[in-house]
Amino acid sequence: MALDHSLVGVPGEPAARSWDGTDALLYALGVGAGAEDPQQELAFTTENTEGVAQRVLPTFAVLAAQARGGPRRRLGDFDRARLVHAEQAFRIHRPLPVEGSVQVTSTVTDMLDKGRGALVRTESIAADGDGRPLVTASSGAFIMGEGGSGSVSAGRSGDGPSPGDEPWTRPEREPDHRVVYRTRPDQALLYRLSGDRNPLHSDPAFAKRGGFDRPILHGLCTYGFTGRALLHTLCDSDPARFHAMYGRFTRPVLPGDVLVVNLWRDGEGRTLFQTETGNGAVVIDRGVAHHS
Repeated sequence: MALDHSLVGVPGEPAARSWDGTDALLYALGVGAGAEDPQQELAFTTENTEGVAQRVLPTFAVLAAQARGGPRRRLGDFDRARLVHAEQAFRIHRPLPVEGSVQVTSTVTDMLDKGRGALVRTESIAADGDGRPLVTASSGAFIMGEGGSGSVSAGRSGDGPSPGDEPWTRPEREPDHRVVYRTRPDQALLYRLSGDRNPLHSDPAFAKRGGFDRPILHGLCTYGFTGRALLHTLCDSDPARFHAMYGRFTRPVLPGDVLVVNLWRDGEGRTLFQTETGNGAVVIDRGVAHHS
């Protein structure tokens, strides 16, 4: 068996997901908050600073919409070292609480034949105890070597951002803002403590099976660095003003790389962005953020 097309369009069983203030703090540190100046971003890195209430980074929404524990549905029979994160989107329906508990329902919406591999898209909805959505997230995984078996699509719920559907052209002008961050050499080891223990990001032998010289940084870690740049530049560091984000991962990032986030304001609370490494290689493309 390769990919299991029968999964497309069939919602999985709801699964519980909860987090507390420590989880939010650890995530913030994992995506670089406070690394360059520990006295900055204290609302996201501490819970007991005088006059500063703890808050949650918007990109933590992606983790809030990931079920933990219980049985996981297998997409098929393939080498997980050949799977890489391809795209990620989320929409926040209400500000994320410091402590929370949700039920997450996930549905595989697409298995797309891309020739040299397959793109598998999944939509996850995290709802509170009253059934009200808190986060709608969608992700895409590219599985190398799994092409050639056709495409199956089921469509989406319409509650969240549709990956890649918004028109996107890099503006022919200098960015309105440019934010530069440096990742740590041990960034992947720190980020993995938020739950993604994929050995692609820590085990040299496993990384080589995936075609990489050494472990790479989690795509969602790069995504979190980018989200911090968007939050502080566009929303005056207020998570309540950050509504949605989409990005397509185009190249791996190595721990220790410099990240450069280029932002172009597009009007009506929409900003386009690209994230590059210090040598100009684009690592997140076709980025769109919605904010107020």
